Amino acid sequence: MMRNLFSRSATVAALGLGLLPAAHAESGWAQLNMTQGVTAMSRQIYGLHMLMFWLCVGIAVVVFGVMAYSIFAFRRSRGAVADTTLVHSTTVEIIWTIVPIIILVATAVPAATTLIKTEDLRNSQLTIRVTGFQWGWNYEYLNSGVSFFSKLARDSDAARQLGSGADVTAIPHYLLEVDHHLVVPVDTKVRVLVTASDVIHSWWVPAFGVKKDAIPGFVNEAWFNIDADKAGTYRGNCAELCGRDHGFMPIVVDALPKDQFLTWLKAKQLEQNPPAASSAPAAK
Repeated sequence: MMRNLFSRSATVAALGLGLLPAAHAESGWAQLNMTQGVTAMSRQIYGLHMLMFWLCVGIAVVVFGVMAYSIFAFRRSRGAVADTTLVHSTTVEIIWTIVPIIILVATAVPAATTLIKTEDLRNSQLTIRVTGFQWGWNYEYLNSGVSFFSKLARDSDAARQLGSGADVTAIPHYLLEVDHHLVVPVDTKVRVLVTASDVIHSWWVPAFGVKKDAIPGFVNEAWFNIDADKAGTYRGNCAELCGRDHGFMPIVVDALPKDQFLTWLKAKQLEQNPPAASSAPAAK
């Protein structure tokens, strides 16, 4: 149980460590930090990260401040003599035992709250099954009859070949573009079922605060709900070392207003499931 909790905590902490180009992307110094993302969950994760960050800064200031003061005030040139009696202050021992306990208990509350919320899949409005394969993704909109494969865009794939001679700076979103985008509605709780067909992959979109391993034979669950005013295109990548072409299976998500998404979904349903032609003879 503790191992599972630690694994989930590490996942939450890692959700925003690498930032990929996306709509509303940060720039400059902001790229050194986690992204706040476009979902309430990603912002809560960001808030937890910043809480822990400033707590660590405070601890570092106190600890290194005491060290610097001790080195300066009790230096040998001022006649300080090292204590060799091994006698310690009981009060100090109690303080530096109790204070870390208080800090750990205090931080466990927001951390546990965030972890529990990342696993709360209740009231999902749309379910998509995501299957990783070498080297791409398969998306299936459950109960809608719509599914498709998504792989690295052909211009990026051609340019990356050894000796291609292509100018990669002229290719839009080089190595971060796919032939078929995943399309989702904004202001909708989207549940993703993540699995794999061959080796372990990981479906990762930093702007959503989502990173889930895709493991053959297992189904992992995650969710996201994009803010109503954050329609746009968001990018991610496989975050697992899944083989020699690991770096060439990006994720691209188009977030559309609900009415536009329904129009797109209906068009896809007609495209993939055309109505059967009537075989009845025409009436005279």
